[in-house]
Amino acid sequence: MIDQVAPGRLADWFALDASAPPVLLDVREPWERQTASVTPQGFTLVAIPMNEIPTRLAELDPAQRIACLCHHGARSQRVAAFLAQNGFAEVANVAGGIDAWSLQHDTSVPRY
Repeated sequence: MIDQVAPGRLADWFALDASAPPVLLDVREPWERQTASVTPQGFTLVAIPMNEIPTRLAELDPAQRIACLCHHGARSQRVAAFLAQNGFAEVANVAGGIDAWSLQHDTSVPRY
C-alpha cells in the first residue's frame, strides 16, 4: 500500500528516514509545472512527466524516499505504485496533488 501524505505533513514523512536526501518527484507535464510549481525546502525536486518514468527510471535512486506529485493525486498514485513494483521501498503519494499543496500548504502556488 502506498502512503498518502498531505502536503503539510510531507516534511514529517521525509524525516522518517534521514539516511538519503528525500525527493519530491513531480510527474506533471512541463506546461503544468510552468503554471504552478513548488519550491524545494529540505528535499530535491525532480521533474519527470508520468509517461517518461519507465524510460528514465535510472535517474531515480531506490534508496531515497520519494514522494510523487501531480495535479490532484491520481497520476502520482500510479507512478508511486510503479516505483514500488520496481524495487523502490520508500514511496508516497502527495494526497490531493499540487491543488491541495496550494490550498493547504502554500497559498502562493497558483491553482489551475
